[in-house]
Amino acid sequence: MGIFSKFISKIKGVSTADPLDWQELEAELLAADLGPSLTSSIIKDAKSIKGDDALASLTQILNSKLSSKSRTLSKAASTSALIVVGVNGTGKTTSVAKLAASLKGSGSSVILAAADTFRAAAVEQLQTWGARIGVEVIAGKDGAEPASVVFDAAVRANEQQVSYLLIDTAGRLHNKNDLMAELGKVKRVIEKSLPVSEVLLVIDATTGQNGITQAKIFTEAVDVTGLIVTKLDGSARGGVALAIENALDIPIKFVGTGEAESDFAAFDSERYISGLIGE
Repeated sequence: MGIFSKFISKIKGVSTADPLDWQELEAELLAADLGPSLTSSIIKDAKSIKGDDALASLTQILNSKLSSKSRTLSKAASTSALIVVGVNGTGKTTSVAKLAASLKGSGSSVILAAADTFRAAAVEQLQTWGARIGVEVIAGKDGAEPASVVFDAAVRANEQQVSYLLIDTAGRLHNKNDLMAELGKVKRVIEKSLPVSEVLLVIDATTGQNGITQAKIFTEAVDVTGLIVTKLDGSARGGVALAIENALDIPIKFVGTGEAESDFAAFDSERYISGLIGE
């Protein structure tokens, strides 16, 4: 059941909803990780709804909180580099592999760069995925510099003239300035050989308001252009996706809902809003 489903019949104006109704709705929104600022804004707008079509009015209100930027993956005329960033535990490496599989399935050629060299398991995980989906993975020796790996990967991508080079970076803690600086270095190395079409930040939907903090810090470091939201399984707590878009105007481009290769898709804002409402 969506966050708003039981309130649809009540939010036709203040005259039809008592203070306890609004307090209950406020509590629901906060529990769904929309945050105090967005919650306050939605409540204010909802109280102004007049007429019988509360559902359409509420849908319009929620859509207005989403980013209006394109959700289509940017593509250069030649090989495009896509950098995927995020903190440990968000499903970043798995998301890189699933995105590669999705792109390959749509007819694009792809090479993966295993630049998360601080965690040997991440390199092995990406190599396992590469073998499974039939995509080449460029990796360095144990402890290799991430910038060195992406340089080699960029050379290979140019040689093969692939459509996309997807780069898995280390799961950097957003409060570690030195690691964030290195992420900027990785981006600069890539840009010497290939255009960086996208910097995609992976956010765990269950992270809550900390997801907004992560997005702010990563954007300052590498100019995030889009989001991949994982564990967005339709639960009410997925409201953090709306909160991030509203706060930072960064569009969600893909969502992950499970561990399987097929549990990954382009973000459908209409479906997402319908899920929040409960229709």
